[in-house]
Amino acid sequence: MNYRHAFHAGNFADLLKHAVVLDLMGRLTAAAGPLSVVDTHAGAGAYDLTGALARKTGEAEAGIARLMADDAAPAVFATLKTAVAKMNAGGGPVRHYPGSPLLIALRLRPGDRYIGCEVRPDDGADLKANLRGQAGAAVRLADGWTTAAAEARAAAKAGRRLFVLIDPPFERGDDYPAIAEAVGRVLAAAPAAVIAVWVPIKDLATFDSLLGDVEDAAADAVKGTAPALLVSEVRLRPLDDPMKMNGCAMLVLGAPAGTEAGARAAADWIAAACGGPGAKALTRTI
Repeated sequence: MNYRHAFHAGNFADLLKHAVVLDLMGRLTAAAGPLSVVDTHAGAGAYDLTGALARKTGEAEAGIARLMADDAAPAVFATLKTAVAKMNAGGGPVRHYPGSPLLIALRLRPGDRYIGCEVRPDDGADLKANLRGQAGAAVRLADGWTTAAAEARAAAKAGRRLFVLIDPPFERGDDYPAIAEAVGRVLAAAPAAVIAVWVPIKDLATFDSLLGDVEDAAADAVKGTAPALLVSEVRLRPLDDPMKMNGCAMLVLGAPAGTEAGARAAADWIAAACGGPGAKALTRTI
């Protein structure tokens, strides 16, 4: 699967990811104490939905376009809708869509910091441009897996709270084990960290295996009872064809109280508004 962010900007998966991430940022910035955020696979930070990569899939039409047209969409989408509206102040069809880096940077308080990791030089250059002027936001042309572990150690040493967003491209066969390994390394250094992971759902066996690996890695890292794992799934169709991205999920370890309700509302709306026959949403804490 090619999941370079620009191909899928503004699609149903972005709606779930960004609703959950913004809800987490709202809760984390409402608490006292400085916050460090690490985005392991940041991308370009913002996207032109009329660009060649976005037009190749056209997925935003069945995603952000539907959300912006629905005045009755759940409140968990409000911050995302406001950000998109500001980027498209001229009205008309949505052309510009913010990625996770920009959405997160806009929620930082004085003293908070965001590190966006990107290994593609072209996306890295765009990311720097899109985050220019955002206080506390920095870009590293570096491996996000390694950076997350290093920043977990640094945050623990400095007494800072930590939020890690893991959103790999899933173009490599080792992305799934890398997720579990990163969860373990982050929690070993910073047991109170909040970790959010976006994953595609193609077949149930692969997805269930990842959930088990993440739970095991978390339990091993904290040497005891693992932090609760929030799982919010959207399936656009039955999982009949493992060659397709049939859905996606957000996994959150250490989710603040109230996060599950917002994730459920987002997933339920996406399944109803964007899914086909057999679409469903499932949100639970395990």
